[in-house]
Amino acid sequence: MSDSPSDSVIIQALGVQRTYHLEGEKVEALRGVDLDVHRGEYLSIMGPSGSGKSTLFNMMGGLDRPTAGRVLIDGEDLAALGERKLAWLRSNRIGYVFQTFNLLPTLGAIENVAMPLVFCGLSAGDARQRAIAMLERVGLGHRLRHRPDQLSGGQRQRVAIARALVNRPDVILADEPTGNLDLKTGEQILSLLRTLQQDLGATVICATHDHKMLATSDRVVWIRDGRIERIARRSEIDIEVGSVDGQTVV
Repeated sequence: MSDSPSDSVIIQALGVQRTYHLEGEKVEALRGVDLDVHRGEYLSIMGPSGSGKSTLFNMMGGLDRPTAGRVLIDGEDLAALGERKLAWLRSNRIGYVFQTFNLLPTLGAIENVAMPLVFCGLSAGDARQRAIAMLERVGLGHRLRHRPDQLSGGQRQRVAIARALVNRPDVILADEPTGNLDLKTGEQILSLLRTLQQDLGATVICATHDHKMLATSDRVVWIRDGRIERIARRSEIDIEVGSVDGQTVV
């Protein structure tokens, strides 16, 4: 695989390995992963607990560094970046959506969403206006001043999505975005993510156990024991109620 991505590739994983040493035991979380992520696509990474999917997800977001191999964003090696430039990249080019929302409990929705803009140097007034516009876009124009404890789980996830998108990032990383939500709310969040991804032209990478993600994804990567087991386009996946490719979904 070439180190120089084509115009259609935004992220490359090249022979990525990640080894941890826990209580004297060597754990190989990733064992040489190669993956191209195409600009503007919705990619889901699936696998059982301990498969390495979250580790790969963290590598592509610059939240962790590989033991061996490289992760490139537009040809730039993340591991070669200094902390200052890496922090800039995470603030300006990547938006994060977490299962546990990670909202500040003492702040209202506007302040939670505006915070990344303030950190990037936008004035408080401009940050506030952009935060309001994004909250209205995710359907929370009537909850602008509510704190997280005054919002439902689905509303909190909408705030988290608004925060991830307010900087207009190139890449959205969503870690189990429906994990703490009921079925109906989870489906609404998936639909919202897909709509925003298409409207804004962002690339979405989602680490998930949720098979509902299959219907919204352009491609799905299955990872097991630290290696990619399979990659399939949505059109290649046979999805039936209660099953995927003929296997029962639990």
